[in-house]
Amino acid sequence: MANIYDTRRYGTMAFLVIAIALVAVFLYISNRIVRDLASQEHERMEIWADATKAIITMADDDTGISSPGDIDFLLRIIEGNRTIPVLLTDDEGTILMHRNFELPEPVDSLNPLFISETNAKYLEKKLSRLRTTSNVIHIVIAPGDCQHLYYEDSRLLKLLNYYPYIQILTMLIFVTVVYYALISTKKAEQNKVWVGLSKETAHQLGTPISSLMAWMELLESLGVDADTVAEMNKDVHRLSTIASRFGKIGSKPQMECGDVNLLVEKAAGYMSSRISKRIKVTVITAGTPLYVNLSDSLFEWVMENLIKNAVDAMDADGSITITLHRERDNACIEVTDTGKGLPRKRFNTIFNPGYTTKKRGWGLGLTLAKRIIEQYHSGKIYVASSEIGVGTTFRIDLPLCEPKD
Repeated sequence: MANIYDTRRYGTMAFLVIAIALVAVFLYISNRIVRDLASQEHERMEIWADATKAIITMADDDTGISSPGDIDFLLRIIEGNRTIPVLLTDDEGTILMHRNFELPEPVDSLNPLFISETNAKYLEKKLSRLRTTSNVIHIVIAPGDCQHLYYEDSRLLKLLNYYPYIQILTMLIFVTVVYYALISTKKAEQNKVWVGLSKETAHQLGTPISSLMAWMELLESLGVDADTVAEMNKDVHRLSTIASRFGKIGSKPQMECGDVNLLVEKAAGYMSSRISKRIKVTVITAGTPLYVNLSDSLFEWVMENLIKNAVDAMDADGSITITLHRERDNACIEVTDTGKGLPRKRFNTIFNPGYTTKKRGWGLGLTLAKRIIEQYHSGKIYVASSEIGVGTTFRIDLPLCEPKD
């Protein structure tokens, strides 16, 4: 059974590795596209800068520009940039021209060259930020006369920068929702199986137990040795208690505020007489009452399962120490054995249905214990510590209650 959980763990790790690899490839391809587009925009800005320089210097006889067609061509290049925001400044930082910025105030259509104070402040902030980037092209008009073209990434390039991360986040949210939906469905199915199996077990045990009780009365009337009948009666009543426990699974048991010290001592005393005499069971109570809302029969079942688990971890020789104490608003029960111990990776797996290190057994004891403590007693049960070859400590935390007078 343990191999099922090993396989699932390895499968989960493999899935994560593949997912991380796919995300890395996706990000690499997206970044390549972004870099290529950024390079193309830079080339477009260099052409735009050359056109600007040519228009500025077209009055010079040495420029070689004399045809109106050449001027129209250069103007079309300037006007053709409708996506990349640009700022053109002189050496003093004065803004000579701007294009494609979403200004806070609309431009005066009658006087497009006029820049309002609000727009001017906006453009100055943009210029200050652009000066900290590498998006600048220096245009040498003439010796000692230089202009500077600053530009932002286009809207498309900005979207492409964020798109991979948005897509990954969306995928993660989708996978998380699907995962938790599947887990919830699986837990609901498991709960139905638990309840159905428990109820059926209690039902199947009911008939032979009733019959045995009748036979016990008959044996007593026939004069069978009273001590023998008494011992048999104990076992019959024990079977009745077990059937009652199974019957309570799936329905809300009656809870009463009682001292958990007494219940732990009772369960430990019962188990002590039924395990190897070479295993010593010691109970160290809290010294003061620890009142907890309990279902006596179900909680005894938990303690018996923990003691059985500790016995199975030892080769018929060792000790089991059960310690109770108060910690804040909780009653704490620690069951420590001197068994084989557990590796840390098994701390959670050991509570899974079907997990067992024994050659025989269904591996349901600790699973039932976890269900009883967490669902019915609103507590926690977990492996507090373990060391290979030294032993293991299981811990139960239960909320305290106020006893009724």
